[in-house]
Amino acid sequence: MSTSTVIRGGLVITASDETHADILMEDGRIAALAASGTPAAEALSAERTVDATGKYVIPGGVDAHTHMELPFGGTFASDTFETGTRAAAWGGTTTIVDFAVQSVGHGLREGLDAWHAKAEGNCAIDYAFHMIVSDVNEDTLKEMDLLVEEGVTSFKQFMAYPGVFYSDDGQILRAMQRSADNGGLIMMHAENGIAIDVLVEQALARGETDPRFHGEVRKALLEAEATHRAIRLAQVAGAPLYVVHVSATEAVAELARARDEGLPVFGETCPQYLFLSTDNLAEPDFEGAKYVCSTPLRPKEHQAALWRGLRTNDLQVVSTDHCPFCFSGQKELGRGDFSKIPNGLPGVENRMDLLHQAVLDGHISRRRWIEIACATPARMFGLYPKKGTIAPGADADVVIYDPAAEQVISADTHHMNVDYSAYEGKRVTGRVETVFSRGVPVVTDREYTGHAGHGVYTPRSTCQYLT
Repeated sequence: MSTSTVIRGGLVITASDETHADILMEDGRIAALAASGTPAAEALSAERTVDATGKYVIPGGVDAHTHMELPFGGTFASDTFETGTRAAAWGGTTTIVDFAVQSVGHGLREGLDAWHAKAEGNCAIDYAFHMIVSDVNEDTLKEMDLLVEEGVTSFKQFMAYPGVFYSDDGQILRAMQRSADNGGLIMMHAENGIAIDVLVEQALARGETDPRFHGEVRKALLEAEATHRAIRLAQVAGAPLYVVHVSATEAVAELARARDEGLPVFGETCPQYLFLSTDNLAEPDFEGAKYVCSTPLRPKEHQAALWRGLRTNDLQVVSTDHCPFCFSGQKELGRGDFSKIPNGLPGVENRMDLLHQAVLDGHISRRRWIEIACATPARMFGLYPKKGTIAPGADADVVIYDPAAEQVISADTHHMNVDYSAYEGKRVTGRVETVFSRGVPVVTDREYTGHAGHGVYTPRSTCQYLT
């Protein structure tokens, strides 16, 4: 395998700049950039030259929210670390941050070790872990300190799913206080799960069993209420807060208000909330089950607030919350009872293309595309500038992107291990052509040239605060 490559003639796009430049990659890192056509660029030499004329050259995507092989609802997410990271590479993502899970009654270390065992030797691209904290106690709190020291610097808690992942306000406050001391970042699934369970029970008692009722019981107001509560608990603890998969206008308003107060509060949304809606949940013949995720899809009018939040930086990151379950045999577990449909959508392969389409549609700029998909997630989770940018010294995670290629998103052509696409039939312009992970081509001219085991575990520093 070549240890050096020059990419010539492309438009290099980062979160801060757009410039026609040639890039030298050596021994897994970016060694140099030089303006195309200059003597400095012509002096760059390598064992391999790639012509990117007419193409974009962008940093590999950083997807900070995936769930490979997640046990949920009596089954497992259908993508393994091998299939999921291969699909990510196809979609121009070169780093994922997945969630290791602490089970109630067990330690954080035990959960983290289990996820290391699932991922090690199986990933096509680099990976890191967040830690889901399901059982806050004195031992857990001490373990949080140890995990931060070794590069697991973010901890997810759930205000939803009583009896599974749920933490009460006292447990949340304790974990936030600990993170205020150890530099960790609390990530919050903000939905009032106690109230939602009441509404679920009442809906089922009325015979409202179809998938669309999943969206109706998980009300936007209960997302907003939980978001507000999480913000105030973090404020009491003196801790930063990152709210995952924000889907509702009212929740964005809570984040904006907190940020206007100067609080270190951050928000993420996902492509499904930007491009899909309750119309999908209402599709007949149980097809709506394909779109069951939590937080749920909202009516279309919420999309404008999410796009506006991304433009105003009240939302900073677009991740996928990739958690696929096959329609056949998995989503079907909830026929006759929407509460038994496994929650989650596939999307790790589609994020970069959908956001490029958003550039063409006028929602965001090209640099903002790279900012929300590459640079900010890397900063937020302690991977920058190793990941998320194209600069000397950064890992050579580089994507050559054809902005003019047209494609139709379909389960027939995607590489995720799931039997449907959430975006089936959607036409988009823009497509990944070649992907380098640490200088190694893992997708070459639309052919997969990577392999399981190339991707390595990447410890993270603490959140590099953004305002």
